[in-house]
This record gives sequence, structure tokens and C-alpha cells, in this order.
Amino acid sequence: MTEQNAGPVGTDDLTAGVDDSTVSDAHAEAPDDREYARALGSRLRAVRSQQRLSLHGVERKSGGKWKAVVVGSYERGDRAVSVARLAELAEFYGVPISELLPSEEGANTSRPEASGKIVLDLQKMHNIPAEDAAPLIRYAQSIQRQRGDYGNKVLSIRGEDLRALALMFDTSLDQLTDKLIGWGVLAPGSMGHPGA
Repeated sequence: MTEQNAGPVGTDDLTAGVDDSTVSDAHAEAPDDREYARALGSRLRAVRSQQRLSLHGVERKSGGKWKAVVVGSYERGDRAVSVARLAELAEFYGVPISELLPSEEGANTSRPEASGKIVLDLQKMHNIPAEDAAPLIRYAQSIQRQRGDYGNKVLSIRGEDLRALALMFDTSLDQLTDKLIGWGVLAPGSMGHPGA
């Protein structure tokens, strides 16, 4: 691709290198595109809020890579975000990219429940006596090491991870979920969380 097709510098141009008929078709679907952009923005805002970051906090934590005004425009659905930038943002937040995507049913559907995701509150995990939660703490630390993800306050794990933890605790999934709820380590929106 040549620089002529790249579009203006500093924009997330999703139509670079695409012929005009495709671009025209995309503009004809603008109401659906705007709805999807708002649903995506809602997910972005929810993940940022779970991590207790303001827009300016994102800018500070990223060392200026993510400007508050840009992230805010993504969250409002005012600006299109490329797949590459979305992947970078997911990495910055320390969550799988699927956590940032709205569900097919709409933005109000709980992603963790639909995809079997569990979000652990890492700060609350430190309040549990080590002898009670040692397998959970070791497992979470192992995932953090694998992902190179040390600075976040929450950790997303899969349903399969919860099953592995149940085996480590020598208990059933339901009993482990009750234990996690009792300890207060399930972040809001997680599968099994009382508010989900």
C-alpha cells in the first residue's frame, strides 16, 4: 500500500485501500455502524471503569500513547477504531480483545456471562487469608506472568480456568463460585456475580 492510500495522518482510517463502491456501501449503513460504535464504546467505557481509570488516568498510565480525547471519542462512538488499535487498547487494559467487543444481542448483554468470562478483582484477593486462597493467588499470578500483565487491578479468566481452579480447591464449580462471591473477588459483570 502506498502513502497516497493511507489517508490523513493521525486518523484511524478503516477505508484505506478500499475502492469507492465499498466506501459508499459502508456509508449507506451508517445508522447500524453508529449503533455498533456506541455499543463498542460502551464496552470500552465499562472495561476502563472496572479498572477505576479516568480518561486522563488512561493517558497518564499509557505515558501519553492513549490521549484522553481519543479514548473518549471511541467510548462515545464518535470516532471509528481500527482493529489494530482495538487490539492495542485490549493489551493496555490487560483483557482479551473479545471483552471489548459488544455482544450480538446488544451492548447491555453481559459479556462475561455470554462468553463464560470471569473477572477477578486482584485488590480484593489480597484481603483473603493466604492459606484459604493460595491456589487462586498462585493461579492468578501465573496468568499475569504469562501475559506480562502486572499493573492491572482486575484479571479476566475463562470458564475453563474456573474449572481448573475448582479441581485445585477439590470442590465443585458451584461451591467455588460461592467461595469467590463470599470472598468478594468477583468483579461486577462476572459470570456468577450476584449483580450479573
